[in-house]
Amino acid sequence: MVQTGNVTEFIFLGLSHNLKIQRVCFILFLFLYASIVLGNSLIVLIVNFSKNLDSPMYFLLSHFSFVEICYSSTTSPKLIADLLAERKSISLEGCLTQVFFIHFFGGIEMFVLIIMAYDRYLAICKPLHYMSIMNRWICGLLVGTAWLGGFLHSTAQILLIFNLPFCDSNVIDHYFCDVLPLLELACTDTFFIGLRIVANGGSLTVVSFIILLSSYSVILFHLRGHSKEGRLKALSTCASHVTVVVLFFGPCVFIYLRPNTTCYMDKMVAIFYTVITPLLNPVIYSLRNAEVKNAMRKLWVRMVKQGET
Repeated sequence: MVQTGNVTEFIFLGLSHNLKIQRVCFILFLFLYASIVLGNSLIVLIVNFSKNLDSPMYFLLSHFSFVEICYSSTTSPKLIADLLAERKSISLEGCLTQVFFIHFFGGIEMFVLIIMAYDRYLAICKPLHYMSIMNRWICGLLVGTAWLGGFLHSTAQILLIFNLPFCDSNVIDHYFCDVLPLLELACTDTFFIGLRIVANGGSLTVVSFIILLSSYSVILFHLRGHSKEGRLKALSTCASHVTVVVLFFGPCVFIYLRPNTTCYMDKMVAIFYTVITPLLNPVIYSLRNAEVKNAMRKLWVRMVKQGET
């Protein structure tokens, strides 16, 4: 059982106390969340219904977009609802559930990004062996491993805070539950727990980031021997991947590789990786990828023709 002390729920301070700003934020974040769901769902739909996108790279992109929807959905609906609520509360069990799924889907995203980098490495550096290695069965196995990795990472984070006692204060200066704000509220010494959280979450972030940067560095080095047209096509694809990697890992490094303290900037950074990054991913992958744009165009034409008939 969770050692709650006197606390059975937490109160969020949210983004602002100003009612006018809250109403504006409600409209803004409702629009942004709807765009996240629609944009990433469109990527999933296009990949699954387009024969031209039947490749491991697009299978992984489709899965990544689905996880982005899940990841943003762990915080955005609650944020949007609280912007209209006078009392922004969440139960202790709901808070721990939110922490679990934030790190669960966040961990999955990290591992899927590594798999996507591995896929590009094989396609560019080992083209003759690519299809034999990255077949559908292997892709499914790698994605399943990503889900398992996310589950283990999230379970480790939850176990570290599960027995923390919360005695007096239950006010969280944030708009969702996370491990660092909860550590600040615990009425016990959390120094060593904080170190283990950094060792788990921080080291996973840094190691994953280093692996990704190393992978794309090897790819760029290998491209020297390709034709100009081949280099441009590969660089366009890799540039999209690297952009997403930087957008995702930059805020994570800022949040989870600092001392056990929170600050106002944490909210702004959290908005970036829970809302802005999932919003930009479909734009990045579609605008820089001719095959995705062509598939979108064909799907739109097909839908228009079906509507006319």
